[in-house]
Amino acid sequence: MKFAFTIIVSLISFFGIAQNETLFNEATAFYNEGDYEKAITNYHKIVENGEHSAAVYFNLGNAYYKLNQAAPSIYYYEKALLLAPGDVEIKNNLSFAQNMTLDAIEVLPETGFSKIYRGVIGFLSFEQWSYLAIALVLIFVFSYIAFYFFSYATKKRIAFITSMFAMVFAVLAVILAYLQFEELKSYNPAIVFADETVIQSEPNDRSQENFRLHEGTKVNVLDQLNNWKKIRIADGKTGWVNAADIKLLKDF
Repeated sequence: MKFAFTIIVSLISFFGIAQNETLFNEATAFYNEGDYEKAITNYHKIVENGEHSAAVYFNLGNAYYKLNQAAPSIYYYEKALLLAPGDVEIKNNLSFAQNMTLDAIEVLPETGFSKIYRGVIGFLSFEQWSYLAIALVLIFVFSYIAFYFFSYATKKRIAFITSMFAMVFAVLAVILAYLQFEELKSYNPAIVFADETVIQSEPNDRSQENFRLHEGTKVNVLDQLNNWKKIRIADGKTGWVNAADIKLLKDF
């Protein structure tokens, strides 16, 4: 029974992959022919089938950019970057799309310590730091076993020192993985989709207006209350925005 179930699941998965590949190829053909709306329809079908890939989101961003739609093009470029943060082509196309936005927001300058901190924890992804920690723990174990079995003093010394260094760096890797995980949890980006939205001082329409944002601007969501989300923009300003006016990026 379990074998039959496994076969069925495998067949469904195979046909799903084949269908997505067909949709992707068709979408690419539509895009090359200049039929960007049909390309977008196909790419969205792939996403609806459960495939979240940098290539699909990147192509969605390209198609929306060709239609001069700032918010969705930036939105999908940003989603692609979440999955492929080092991709230079995505970053370049995103910068072109951002030129269509109206809001000129100055980024808060970082201190020297902050730059070093972010550079260190961002050197590897959360998963990579975790894998490195596991590898170092394995090195520690094998080195300690070698220390126990080696008979020569020099080899025992080398094995002991190696095991100690491996353990220290394993602990450091775990700490860095934890710090980056906390950073990822606190980072909840979204894109403004409304042509113009008022950012209020409190989560209601009667409160004072803090500032206004326009289509395509990126914000970080800090909190939520009913149909309102508290946001921060790159220059440090905060306020409450109607949840319907923005679209979260980390929704997959």
